[in-house]
Amino acid sequence: MNHLMHQFEVRRFVPLNLFGFDVSFTNAALFMVLALICGISFLWFLARKQDVVPSTPQAIVEGLFNFIKKTAQDAIGHGYERYLPFIFSIFIFILMGNLLGLFPYSFTFTSQLAVVGGFALFCMFISMIVGLRHQGLGWFRTFFPKGVPVALAPIIIPVEFISFLAKPFSLTLRLVMNMFVGHVLLKVAAGYVYEMGALGALPFVVICLLVVFELFVAFLQAYIFTILTSVYLGQAIHSH
Repeated sequence: MNHLMHQFEVRRFVPLNLFGFDVSFTNAALFMVLALICGISFLWFLARKQDVVPSTPQAIVEGLFNFIKKTAQDAIGHGYERYLPFIFSIFIFILMGNLLGLFPYSFTFTSQLAVVGGFALFCMFISMIVGLRHQGLGWFRTFFPKGVPVALAPIIIPVEFISFLAKPFSLTLRLVMNMFVGHVLLKVAAGYVYEMGALGALPFVVICLLVVFELFVAFLQAYIFTILTSVYLGQAIHSH
């Protein structure tokens, strides 16, 4: 079990303490920086030439962007354009984090509760700010919708408040658990290939299939995180 969990261990590269807080530069921070660099480089490399008739790399970027654009448009509705850069950045950042974690000796920061939880809380904070900006104090009607009898307030308000607090947990656990379980399975399969030597052909085939499946999961989980964030933004903007 320690061997399987070793890949999720956060290590300090540059120990640093600031006003009593541990702000050390860790492997998680390193791969977040790499995810940012890889995401920007990926988009720039594929879209550096803008032709009237799109080349294959340009078509890939435009297809990916239009896919997220359609997702944001459906989830947010009118005024989605203002939040599209934020939504697209979330998707690319998480996708790159998921994909980087598939390389040997890398680190999957999207498998860390603290990292993904902080990111989810940030997204929920943004949705709350957006709701207050569009609806003012009327946003607090989220916790007590119009038309509900006042007598039900002691029940409805706590339920709606708990539901609101559960949203970042939902975002976090879905992504973290999928990344965690997938990488444990890959590690177990790789261990069988190593132990069986020449007889490890079948486990090797299995691990190749698992890698392909994890590529799909990496894209799917980035998309799910993105679409849920878009839905929460849409609710903040248009809820009554």
